[in-house]
Amino acid sequence: MPQLGRYGGVAMALGSAALFGASTPLAKLLLGDGVDPWLLAAMLYIGSGLGLAVVHLSRRAFGVLAAEAPFRRGDLPWLGLIVLAGGVAGPLLLMLGLARTSASSASLLLNLEGLATMAIAWLVFRENVDRRLLAGAFAILGGAVLLSWRGGGVGLDWGALAIAGACLAWGIDNNLTRKLSSSDPVVIAMTKGLVAGGVNLGLAMARGAHLPSLGAIAATGVVGFVGYGVSLVLFVLGLRQLGAARTGAYFSTAPFLGAVIAIGLFHDAVTVQLVGAALLMGLGVWLHLMEDHSHDHVHEPMQHEHRHVHDVHHQHAHGLDDPGGEPHSHAHHHARLVHRHPHYPDLHHRHGHAHEAE
Repeated sequence: MPQLGRYGGVAMALGSAALFGASTPLAKLLLGDGVDPWLLAAMLYIGSGLGLAVVHLSRRAFGVLAAEAPFRRGDLPWLGLIVLAGGVAGPLLLMLGLARTSASSASLLLNLEGLATMAIAWLVFRENVDRRLLAGAFAILGGAVLLSWRGGGVGLDWGALAIAGACLAWGIDNNLTRKLSSSDPVVIAMTKGLVAGGVNLGLAMARGAHLPSLGAIAATGVVGFVGYGVSLVLFVLGLRQLGAARTGAYFSTAPFLGAVIAIGLFHDAVTVQLVGAALLMGLGVWLHLMEDHSHDHVHEPMQHEHRHVHDVHHQHAHGLDDPGGEPHSHAHHHARLVHRHPHYPDLHHRHGHAHEAE
């Protein structure tokens, strides 16, 4: 795996958020053409999957080697859970919730996805956390809440619970995707898009939705490819370098980035809410960028497969069948290693901490 480092991972996470944020105002335009919301979600996923399938097949046709770890049989259960949680359960719960709650409440509740991602990463998968990271995460989340606030509060009803459930499903999806982040991100995003899109298309058609014009279908496909497909590829690359908690925090800037793009596209007004959200999110991102996490840590012996170069963590011998050149991917063994350097919860630093606030 090329060592992009912290700033490379941050760039990937923020790029993912920007593309997904841009898809929101563009999807709003498509809804204005009378496209059924559930059908729109299905077409966005399908556009993502088909677009990435073209990329994947083109790489193979032109002999462009991605140097990524291939999927193994043991990866399939994880991939199935990712598709089930993020591609089926999440959209289904969201649509059920939107039918039973106001748009303003839904906008606020959708901010729970970032919180769910961070909470699961910290509490279940034991990613390290300190006061600076917590403050930064809640500043970003606070900016997202402020940006989507429309007054009137959030009513706790079945619709709200369904949307909260959707956010939990996406939080689980994000953390499970981390487990496969060493594999080819294009294949991960392509599979998720095709399967989730197909399931949601079937559900939408079963409830009476009708396909829109060919122009609307083509436009939705392009938005889905960029805003869902390419965005997810960048998100997976961010997971490799930063872990789920930090990547989820940076991705929570998507509503703000979408609002900024909407200003440029639709000449929306610059509001006090937008400025306040920018300040809070800027503070949160700055706190995360100023992180300096370093302590003595142990790499236990392990064998795994991923894209890598021969850096400090990859001083291993090659077999006759292993690929040459760098970066490359092959199954390799790590000997036990104890050392100290600044690090993040990437593929090689997913360990517990005796002291969380270092």
